[in-house]
Amino acid sequence: MATHYYTASSLDGFIATPEHSLDWLLSQDIDENGPMAYPGFIAGIGALAMGSSTFEWVMRHEEGRWDYAQPTWVFTHRDIPAPARGDVRFTHEDVRQVHAEMTAAAEGKDLWIVGGGDLAGQFADAGLLDEVWVQYAPVMLGSGAPLLPRRVDLELIDVARNRSFMCGRYRVGGSDDL
Repeated sequence: MATHYYTASSLDGFIATPEHSLDWLLSQDIDENGPMAYPGFIAGIGALAMGSSTFEWVMRHEEGRWDYAQPTWVFTHRDIPAPARGDVRFTHEDVRQVHAEMTAAAEGKDLWIVGGGDLAGQFADAGLLDEVWVQYAPVMLGSGAPLLPRRVDLELIDVARNRSFMCGRYRVGGSDDL
């Protein structure tokens, strides 16, 4: 079982615009059945964690529908309405505690830190992030939400091209204990 940060980024290292928009990403050409694509990744995921901005973007983008079957922890200090369906748990607890809860709920499957970059960084700081998967879109944003707003040493373990995307899979810290 591993904990992954799976995301897309602009070539200059941003996962969203300053206004939290992903329009730049959704207009890119990708093969959903191609290498390192989402459907293959999500099939092995048993639980998710995301920040409140990511959760709110998903809810707006999906028009209030919650399509994840996996239990999801949303890190927030605000009151946010829960979707009508799905297992969504709002928390402001430490990532170590939540990681333990996620591991139990995942029933042997992997964990996905959906976003944002700071949340993924908190898991990395706690030694709980095993891999970073990045699909680099052919666009430069100039500013926005950074991919990972701190130093995290990575070791490249796989690379692929998926139509317009350059895809990289990295081991955190170059550890051999996966």
